[in-house]
Amino acid sequence: MAREKTKKPGKARQVVDFDNNDHLVELFGENDAHLARIEDEINVALISRGNQIFVEGDKDNCKQAVRILSDLYTRLEKGLAVTLGEVDGAIRMVRAGRATASDRESQIITPKRNIAPRSPAQADYIRALKNSEMTFGLGPAGTGKTYLAVAMAVAAMNNGEIERIVLSRPAVEAGERLGFLPGDLREKVDPYLRPLYDGLYDCMPGDQVNKRLERGEIEVAPLAYMRGRTLANSFVILDEAQNTTPVQMKMFLTRMGDNSRVVVTGDPSQIDLPSGTASGLIEAQRILAGVKGIEFVEFSDADVVRHALVSRIVRAYNADDKKKMVDAKKPAAKRAASKEKSKK
Repeated sequence: MAREKTKKPGKARQVVDFDNNDHLVELFGENDAHLARIEDEINVALISRGNQIFVEGDKDNCKQAVRILSDLYTRLEKGLAVTLGEVDGAIRMVRAGRATASDRESQIITPKRNIAPRSPAQADYIRALKNSEMTFGLGPAGTGKTYLAVAMAVAAMNNGEIERIVLSRPAVEAGERLGFLPGDLREKVDPYLRPLYDGLYDCMPGDQVNKRLERGEIEVAPLAYMRGRTLANSFVILDEAQNTTPVQMKMFLTRMGDNSRVVVTGDPSQIDLPSGTASGLIEAQRILAGVKGIEFVEFSDADVVRHALVSRIVRAYNADDKKKMVDAKKPAAKRAASKEKSKK
């Protein structure tokens, strides 16, 4: 519970009391790192005394900080971990005015961990993954598109909803050089499918992953090996879909069988196809928009959930790309005049 005392117009102080001191070490973080992150991001002062935290600053900022602290404490009461990532996630959710992520309905429950959304777009994505037969996750790297899709697939298998998980990626980076790599097919393509494996091992005990891979209950394969198949009772994920051609995308989407769910993830701004080749992901977004049973969720650089610096890097590159587009549209004469002026 919290009580507020007004210090002066526009400023406030709130005191948050916590019942269980055992949770405070995790709530505060090592060397109070979690409190420091909240202070920096919300622009408040947090002072801990015993089982209380005094929150000082702008009135609205104080309210946000109290909601963040309360949400994180609720997670700890439910036996869930609180890391710096969860702190950042709570900050994003509260800033967006969205419901906090401590309720079970908003989470993905896997054998190894409970995964809650760390951004409003992730919350929308999890809802789409739970409710739609086919979901497209579009946006930059680091937004959790692939990880959440794999987590949902593991949860569906663990609950007995599907019998098989199929994970696929176009091996565009390898191209025709794939045949010159050492080893069998799996050893050749594994480097390109590593992010999918990482998600599996993070959500399911390693021995279970290995046994299910051996039994074919979990299949990881390049996109080319999807042709001619019908995938029933399966959770099928196509990652890096921006590197599919329109023909490949149509082929993949039409593999869907009875009692199956399909997730397609990709970043339309990072296409590695040969110049002049259309992206199947972009075409699918245009053709399938509004089709019943298919949902598109778009992420932005604000949804990057890796290190905080990654989000700033993505924004910097996006700003540079926009500047280049503007410069490219300027008449040659104006560009030349601008250069002359800058020299002077």
